[in-house]
Amino acid sequence: MATAARATVNNGAAAPAAVNRMTLGSIRRDVGPRPDRILLMGTEGVGKTTFAAEAPNPIFICAEDGIPKALHHIPRFPEPQTLTDVLDAIRTLIREEHDFKTLAVDTLDWLEPLIWRELCARNSWPDIETPGYGKGYTAATEDWRKFLAALDTLRNQRGMEIILLAHASIRTFQNPAGGDYSRYECKLNKQAAALVKEWTDVNLFAIHEEFVQVKNGKETRKGVSTGRRVIHTERTAAWDAKNRHSLPTELPLNYADYVAARAAGVTADPAVLLEEGLQLIASLPIDETKKNETVEFLKAQRDKGADVLARQVDRLRSKVAEMGGQ
Repeated sequence: MATAARATVNNGAAAPAAVNRMTLGSIRRDVGPRPDRILLMGTEGVGKTTFAAEAPNPIFICAEDGIPKALHHIPRFPEPQTLTDVLDAIRTLIREEHDFKTLAVDTLDWLEPLIWRELCARNSWPDIETPGYGKGYTAATEDWRKFLAALDTLRNQRGMEIILLAHASIRTFQNPAGGDYSRYECKLNKQAAALVKEWTDVNLFAIHEEFVQVKNGKETRKGVSTGRRVIHTERTAAWDAKNRHSLPTELPLNYADYVAARAAGVTADPAVLLEEGLQLIASLPIDETKKNETVEFLKAQRDKGADVLARQVDRLRSKVAEMGGQ
């Protein structure tokens, strides 16, 4: 009787039979790679906005002061005042004709307070902490899901690449396998950050390359920048990152280099990397004994894989800049 009841509607008429959507005729095969969903987080002023501006035909959703003066020619929507404004901008890109190829959101940590404000208004909460025990942040993830779902529709229906920018903050990582330590993480509530990172195809961490100055074999504890701006593509103890494209672990911070690495799908030819590394070693202002030791070390890395070799060559580039190679 219960089964029969489920098969009828309120007026007693038979409900339509369920349609099997999972047929052989419904099988799909994507032709070519789909547009990327990128999260680029980084330190203040490192060049996150410039990276997104270098993408094909970009349009921005951002705070009014989110774009540097040098990039004011880049198209952008009026500064949204609410989450609804943000969703309306995305719907506009879905529904209306345009030639934009990339949507950049600058930044997620600017967007987060808009999400909280709208959630609090709906529930008549004075602030996001009102429900207590993190319940407000949990409820906010539903609005984050609406935002990400809208971006997915834009990506799938209009073929637009999505670049989400965010600031990085230093937080204590609670390490279940040992002592806690500090690391760079996305400057969002942890629940929102986890949701966004899971959604994206690529999480990149951008930073000014730095090193600890060494004199007479001893660290002076003085941080020195090489001037290079780099993006890291894999997680370490110091920062959070990931990628699904077999990218090198480190790249220059510019969109063209990222696209080239993504298209290759692998790191550079080990023979090419080794040759560059040998040339860099030759330019270092160190004695011949030290050069020979470094050459042997670099050759030993060749058998560990192109990615390992690429990381060592990148360190050599930084060392040449640091030590003033000729």
